[in-house]
Amino acid sequence: MSLRLGQIVDALGGSLEGASADTQIQRIAPLETAGEGDLAFLNNPRYQSQLAASRAACVIVAPAMRAAALARGACIVTDDPYAYFARVTQLWVRAQGQAPVPGIHASAVVDAQARVHPTATIGPLCVVERGAVIGAHTVLKSRVTVGERCRVGARCLVHPGVVIGADGFGFARQRGEWIKIEQLGAVRIGDDVEIGANTCIDRGALEDTVIEDGVKLDNLIQIAHNVHIGRHTAMAGCSAVAGSTRIGAHCTIAGAASIVGHLQLADNVHVSTNTVVTHSIARPGQYTGVFPMDENSKWEKNAATLRQLYKLRERIKALEQARQGDQSATQQ
Repeated sequence: MSLRLGQIVDALGGSLEGASADTQIQRIAPLETAGEGDLAFLNNPRYQSQLAASRAACVIVAPAMRAAALARGACIVTDDPYAYFARVTQLWVRAQGQAPVPGIHASAVVDAQARVHPTATIGPLCVVERGAVIGAHTVLKSRVTVGERCRVGARCLVHPGVVIGADGFGFARQRGEWIKIEQLGAVRIGDDVEIGANTCIDRGALEDTVIEDGVKLDNLIQIAHNVHIGRHTAMAGCSAVAGSTRIGAHCTIAGAASIVGHLQLADNVHVSTNTVVTHSIARPGQYTGVFPMDENSKWEKNAATLRQLYKLRERIKALEQARQGDQSATQQ
């Protein structure tokens, strides 16, 4: 299977320079390993040395890298090479006929009271329970479960093993025992959402858990009951959000980060990897709470020091108060 450079530019725009529109592309490849017949891209100027050495038939570059790319060979010039590369991959999949085929797999179980749009794709061993709604052109890969009354919008992609609408973790304690709180809400997922493999989104206790349009969730993420995630927020693998937390729009949550319950994060908040968010964040920005890795012996000494910080703080306060007392006595 191949695509002509002219087909790519006709479909996606950009300026083809240094090559014929009839040049055939056999593969999309990384810049450093691309060979003849391959299309690559350069997004970061730091890798300009790889551009000069690349054997790719054509390289997607920004206008600032045009001269360097032409000195090497053919290029497609576009304002955002990374986004252009993403769209090329989509074009490639469509051209190969790999696009999902609408319909319900024979092994899937879809309740008679569920509503699945005729253009949706329900993969092998999926379960769509009573009252659930699956929107247009949405794809459920294998072994996806969509619980009762949960809604998945249009053009969503849900990867294998995802569970949407399991019960949230809700219990009341009485005399040392746990009494289950029935989870009466559901899950509402907007349009153009992608959910990675084995991610779990719990239904709400009373109101719905909400995932707004354009959200991207990686693999192995836990979204607890009554969480609300704003549009176009992205979360990396193994991150987790506890119940009733509200995350704004256009946020990023890095891998293994955790957000405790009942908090609010403003729009455009970016949480670094392994950070534990323990209080609400009202201002946009980057937030980090990671104790740096070190040699174990040094780390143990630093950790021991950290355990003494409160005592050291109290000693410093006492010394400052004593000094202020001495200064007052001297002035008198």
